[in-house]
Amino acid sequence: MVPAMRFLHTSDWHLGRSLHRADLRDAQSAFLDHLAQTARAERVDAVLVAGDVYDRAIPSVDAVALCEQALIRLRETAAKVIVISGNHDSARRLGFSSALIDAAGVHLRTRPAALADPVVLHDDHGPVAVYGIPYLEPAAGLGLPAAGQDTAGQDTAGQDAAGQDASHGSCGGTDRETADAETADTQAGANAPPAARSHAAVLGHAAALIRADASARAMARTVLMAHAWVAGGAGGDSERDISVGGVGQVPVPVFDGFSYVALGHLHGQQALAEHMRYSGSPLPYSFSEAGQDKGSWLVEVGVAGKLRVERVPAPAHRRLAVLRGRIGDLLGSREFAEHEQDFLSVTLTDTARPEAAMDRLRRRFPHILTLEFRPEGVTADGRSYRSRVAGRDDLAIAAEFVRHVRNTPATQAEQRLLAAAFETVREEARLCARTVSASPRSARSRRPSRCASTTSRDCSCCTARPEPGRPRSLTPSRSRCTAGCPGNAARPSGSAPTTRARAWPPRWNWRRRSAAGG
Repeated sequence: MVPAMRFLHTSDWHLGRSLHRADLRDAQSAFLDHLAQTARAERVDAVLVAGDVYDRAIPSVDAVALCEQALIRLRETAAKVIVISGNHDSARRLGFSSALIDAAGVHLRTRPAALADPVVLHDDHGPVAVYGIPYLEPAAGLGLPAAGQDTAGQDTAGQDAAGQDASHGSCGGTDRETADAETADTQAGANAPPAARSHAAVLGHAAALIRADASARAMARTVLMAHAWVAGGAGGDSERDISVGGVGQVPVPVFDGFSYVALGHLHGQQALAEHMRYSGSPLPYSFSEAGQDKGSWLVEVGVAGKLRVERVPAPAHRRLAVLRGRIGDLLGSREFAEHEQDFLSVTLTDTARPEAAMDRLRRRFPHILTLEFRPEGVTADGRSYRSRVAGRDDLAIAAEFVRHVRNTPATQAEQRLLAAAFETVREEARLCARTVSASPRSARSRRPSRCASTTSRDCSCCTARPEPGRPRSLTPSRSRCTAGCPGNAARPSGSAPTTRARAWPPRWNWRRRSAAGG
């Protein structure tokens, strides 16, 4: 029996991402090791990475190093590696030196102008053409010629004056140059009709170009990679919204006619059709993915495009769980023992907010990441803030805030503390007002002076004065206390006024030395 062409479909690595500040580098590294082992054990012909290699357009050094090691290990299995850019990736950075890297068996498909240029693989059944559609920003438009039009020797959106595709980047390119080029691309597509700037339009145009190329090559077996939200796919909380004008989904028929469609963007592993699947992210990146089984797809494309797909489970680093209940039950019940080593999102339902809840929970659940307080039996107040505070004094509003936060009224001791705090603030305001009215400088100042505490030996409410005969710009700033200032009242009798001066500017030091003949 002649073996079929074998692919390993993965996506949405999001290298460099954390989970509520929990470091996931070890988990991501373990998955990439598993991916290389699977590629070697299953003798796959190519590994398909359907976008979002990194979590940010400018990835961290650790994320870049992790990606580099993963690509090296995958190539050591003798499998080709085909990567497209996702909406989290910078296409220009990810696609840097792609023409050189192609020779090493790693094919980076990040340029819209090259999406109809396939990676052609061969087996005993003949060739298989793998096309990669990188994430296409609808606001910029596709910027490609009409389907079937020859692009050889013609400038397209994204090419510079020298005829080289700007999305490749260059050794001398800077971040500002990259940003300027991306802005130019966006402006170039801004004049396109609104319908041409939707996800369905740009992906439909791209698919038409690919079908035309596959027909010209007489390819019986074609594999398509794309990064998009296809209608019918189930999303979560960890995907970035890519909708435009409220419409972000692409109809399934856009991808008709291909032997297999390897999709990326949605983080849940799912099949929209037998030949159209999301591999999902290798790790859960939000608590909305707590119940998902992560993994990749092992795909066989046989003669005449006959398909067989098998799920490959991903190793579990640490489970995610969402717990809800009273703090006493969470800390004491054996029901929650199985979650002691999980990443946790906890919602407390106690009538009153428990003190030091996070510290107490962390003693049993060291990997708790989020904590929320939702007391049972409490309904939200539908009134506006203005109506809730109308007719109340400061103390009543502060006491109500305490009750709102922990669902219990402020105690008498707490009310006395709040009252003392308000009285201290009022007294400082009265003192500041008296200082302003007593200060001769304040009468001429356009800005009100700032008042300082009466216990300060260094008054901050007096303004700087220029030295006689010196321009104000060359005079170092010095604060001098004036009559009636609380800084004088706090100073022992007979002592000199305290002076606060900034360091001499370097140019003033030079001029002062020049004037002295130095």
